[in-house]
Amino acid sequence: METYRDQYVKIFNGGKRVAVIGISTDADTVQANWARDKDFPVFFASDPDRAVGTKYEVNSPSSSVEQRVVFVIGANGRVTHVMRPFRELADTSYTELGAAVNEALKGAKP
Repeated sequence: METYRDQYVKIFNGGKRVAVIGISTDADTVQANWARDKDFPVFFASDPDRAVGTKYEVNSPSSSVEQRVVFVIGANGRVTHVMRPFRELADTSYTELGAAVNEALKGAKP
């Protein structure tokens, strides 16, 4: 999440016509405190019962921790790109993500 914050302008068009939502099983209060302390410019949602993780197949069957997966959703509401798993330590992951966001923005209204 720190890389998302630090490269927000580059990867996510500075938030123009882009919403970034991090979903975790952590309690909403934990996420809110963490987001405030780290000054994250993104939204966070809590999925304590793992319903969203199950729907999007990110729950790991052998662990209580979800896989890191990134979905890029276009202006039409359809998933345009999936990074499964998202390799947060690889610089190329952020390059790929930025390109996918730019591609999705091509179909969005200004």
